[in-house]
Amino acid sequence: MTGRPPLPPFTRESAARKVQAAEDAWNTRDPHTVALAYSEDSVWRNRGTFIAGRAEIVGFLAAKWARERAYALRKDLWAFDGNRIAVRFQYECQDGDGRWWRSYGNELWEFDGRGLMTRREASINDVPIEEKDRRIFGPRSEGERGPAFHLHDT
Repeated sequence: MTGRPPLPPFTRESAARKVQAAEDAWNTRDPHTVALAYSEDSVWRNRGTFIAGRAEIVGFLAAKWARERAYALRKDLWAFDGNRIAVRFQYECQDGDGRWWRSYGNELWEFDGRGLMTRREASINDVPIEEKDRRIFGPRSEGERGPAFHLHDT
């Protein structure tokens, strides 16, 4: 497989592009497309679940998006250094019982020289919300890109 630009070491601009590319890919809700950003031997911690390799990533994401309907995600660059990026994110989804959720989280990413993610650690908290309180509706438009999102409504 060829590289997955932008490649490390990251600048603020290239790290922000990497974060936006990840957000765009995850908003497709296509496990196979998303998995291509990870090395064949990538390891994850997602909440309390530990995952190793692309095949497990695909299976995990397929199950996730079967449960989390109307999933829509926002990621925001938090920090970067060399081949690592820290991200904060929020997503909203609806469960099988029709309840809406907003999930807040932080991710730590590590990349190889080809720009593939070799390690992802995600800590996530879920908050029930009313449908009227939703604020994430599908992928960002070009005009919405750039500014950080709000932590919560006040």
